[in-house]
Amino acid sequence: MMTYPMTTILRATLDLYRAALRTTAQSFARCWIISVAVVIFAALMVAATSVAAPLGILGGFILGAVNALLIGATLSLIEQAVRSSRRLTVRDIWESVGQYFLDVISVGFVLWVPMMVLERGMASNPNGPFLAAAIFLLLFILLNPVPEVIYQLHRASPLDVIRESYDFIVENWIEWFLPLVIVLAPLGLSFFFGLSSRLGRGAGLDFFQVLLLPFSLLTAWFNALGLSDEVSRLLVLVVTPPAAVVMLIFRGYLFAALHGSSRRQRLFQSGIGEK
Repeated sequence: MMTYPMTTILRATLDLYRAALRTTAQSFARCWIISVAVVIFAALMVAATSVAAPLGILGGFILGAVNALLIGATLSLIEQAVRSSRRLTVRDIWESVGQYFLDVISVGFVLWVPMMVLERGMASNPNGPFLAAAIFLLLFILLNPVPEVIYQLHRASPLDVIRESYDFIVENWIEWFLPLVIVLAPLGLSFFFGLSSRLGRGAGLDFFQVLLLPFSLLTAWFNALGLSDEVSRLLVLVVTPPAAVVMLIFRGYLFAALHGSSRRQRLFQSGIGEK
């Protein structure tokens, strides 16, 4: 079996990222209105949270349904940005509502039950916080591409979605996580572990958590640049929605490029493997 030096693999991977970034920029120029949709969806989610908070368990189910509705609509819009060359309009936002609702809510339910049991079990364990953080980190890694699996592969059941996500990560974990590592590396391991422990809970299907990554990154970077708190907060609020959309579109293109192809095939496609 032919092997390639790590530098050769890195060159092919960087070519992959450049292509994904180029198409991401082109898609965002056509589909910037998704940023407006994200702001509207965030406002609806905040309103739903305030209404559901006093309702106990019933409120939790209502909030879960609203979250699935908004995440499904977001995935539908990102799918159009990735797979279509046309410019999106306000009508596309309206028509996206209801898309992927059942997919999101079914995967969320499958994950919710064991996570609830885990949190209750860890509460009485002296090492509970550490074990829970480790498990959520594992979930963050293994279930990271669940949103892309839902809208690109259209699997029949939530277990198929989870299995496909696991198989994808096993095959492509270096290429998939390297951009995140590059962005997070200057902020330190503690920042990453703290962030992953929160992101791992929703497998990328919690609307607020979709915004959490760009929000946290922008906050950390603006603070590192020495901006005042007032300026930093304003910039974070303005930039987070388009940053979240760019991130989701980039992930969509990267997933499409990685899925169904091996590292060796990508080397040959880039012309490196033939040299």
